[in-house]
Amino acid sequence: MTTRIPILRMGRTLLVTIQVDLQDQTALALQDDLANKIQDTGATGVLIDISALEIVDSFIGRMLAGISSIAKVLGANSVVVGMQPAVAITLVELGLTLHGVRTALNVERGMELLRQADDLNDADDVSDDGLAAGDDVDAPGPTR
Repeated sequence: MTTRIPILRMGRTLLVTIQVDLQDQTALALQDDLANKIQDTGATGVLIDISALEIVDSFIGRMLAGISSIAKVLGANSVVVGMQPAVAITLVELGLTLHGVRTALNVERGMELLRQADDLNDADDVSDDGLAAGDDVDAPGPTR
């Protein structure tokens, strides 16, 4: 039986706290579960706390990058937080740069990064003419 990692929802953000050393099947299940949860909830942010992870191999490193990419394709920003120095060193020694994966030292900083990204996305929803999505565009214009 595959261990499942809980995924909690906090507003528009999904929080994943990995408290066990990830086995390959658990990591694959997390990837699928998280993709489904993003789709089901419309989450705009994903915070993955790996502070309890002491060991990471190349497969788990690629899975973290893959989860981040999947979240992005589904419209959610992601941040990996709490990486132990030994894990960072191992990833570098394995040649895994985790390209495209945003990281933060702790949950507080990670949530701030997600808030900033969410604010930018909200600002992008305002078009060049200053109208927000859903504004009435049929209002009469200035008369000559």
